[in-house]
Amino acid sequence: MDFIGAYAPSHLAFLLEGFWITLQVAFLSIVFSFAIAIVVGVLRYAKIPVVSQVLATAVELIRNLPLLLIIFFTYFALPEVGIKLDKFYAAVLALVIFEAAMLSEIVRSGLKSVEKGQIEAARSSGLTYVQTLWHIVLPQALRRMVPPIVSQFISLLKDTSLAVVIALPELMNHAQIINGRNVNYVIPIFLLVAVMYFVVNYALSIVSRRLENKHA
Repeated sequence: MDFIGAYAPSHLAFLLEGFWITLQVAFLSIVFSFAIAIVVGVLRYAKIPVVSQVLATAVELIRNLPLLLIIFFTYFALPEVGIKLDKFYAAVLALVIFEAAMLSEIVRSGLKSVEKGQIEAARSSGLTYVQTLWHIVLPQALRRMVPPIVSQFISLLKDTSLAVVIALPELMNHAQIINGRNVNYVIPIFLLVAVMYFVVNYALSIVSRRLENKHA
């Protein structure tokens, strides 16, 4: 194990470059998947005829597919129908599709956890269904969703490593390139990669706990 050679400044810079790509993919995926999940979760909670059933079927289908398969689909299959995405956006799209399905279930469960008595009280006070949902149900549900949502975000960050299969120049891809230059770098490099993932995910966990305690 050559720690000194593995942690050469050029290697560290190369890993940070890959980690920056990882963080960009994760950030975009989090923003778009959460936005879609809110819409899908609310529509399913509202039990709109046909729409709710179609969304439920789509969510269950996506949730039971391997993320790796979705990544292959967005990068290799979509070009067959005229939609060609570069590696970065193919990875983002795959993660958004998969994580939106996972998060939408958290959103729906959070909405269902709000007591019916509060909803009935809001409706009896003159609020419309939409107003009740927006002002009463959703704010309370979001507070209760914080721990599972952050947990899913942590999983999303780790799942970005699967984009290595399409050679996205993210952290794991750059780690493999360095390891390919010298077998003595394998353990030091992967230890450093593990630390980099841990630091970000642990920070997210701390934020989650603080938000949970704040609204407890």
